[in-house]
Amino acid sequence: MPHDASPRQRLLAAVFAPLGEGGKAQRVEDRIIEGISAGVLADGDRLPSEAELASSMGVATVTVREALVGLRSRGLVATRRGRDGGTFITVPLGRRGELIRDRLSGMSRVELRDLAIHYRAIAATAAELAADFAGPDEAEALRRILRGSGRSGLSGSLVGEFLLELAALSQSARLTREFVRLYKAFGPLLSLLHEDEEFDAGMVRLCERIADAVAAGDAAEARTTVVEQISTGLVALIDEHARLTATPGTTPANAQRRTG
Repeated sequence: MPHDASPRQRLLAAVFAPLGEGGKAQRVEDRIIEGISAGVLADGDRLPSEAELASSMGVATVTVREALVGLRSRGLVATRRGRDGGTFITVPLGRRGELIRDRLSGMSRVELRDLAIHYRAIAATAAELAADFAGPDEAEALRRILRGSGRSGLSGSLVGEFLLELAALSQSARLTREFVRLYKAFGPLLSLLHEDEEFDAGMVRLCERIADAVAAGDAAEARTTVVEQISTGLVALIDEHARLTATPGTTPANAQRRTG
């Protein structure tokens, strides 16, 4: 994966990457929804043509067509004819949060923890390598990402952008691709937590510590801080999962035992 690709380009490439053997319409549909949840496919964005989607995902055109029918039935895309036509994402901002909460509540606590452990292991290794290979200029580039947090109030998407850029600084194309793949699955879940301003500010502070560690070439500190950051997110996600899956009259603690 080229080092000069932007975080958004890396995520888009992951959304439209080949599905492998046995690509089904549901898997194509799930990929598009993942892209929406990750914020890389936004309301009004135009999807590639059916033929382009089929080619990039390695599936038949009829499979893509079936997936788009499913997405239209859920109100997530709309197709327009004519010169400026095509298939467009139709997801207002609030609906994206709804999609992410639906996904979180549909996971078991074991599945959530397993995904977080994998994500943490790859992110921590990327941070360690970035501190080994990067320098003050790269650390400053990381800090510039965080300074953009004032653009939209909450900075969850910028923390994700920070971590995607950190992975690229590992100078391992294979590791970066794996991190992007995992971020596409786990990052949107974490974005829910950034609705809490205290959590959001804490995550930004940890990113600043990571940038300092990269600048100092302190691989151990970079790794430890990433582990702390993702572990903190996992604990909060487990609490949110318990809240979402609790039935009336059920406490969050009981819900955790029921879904674990």
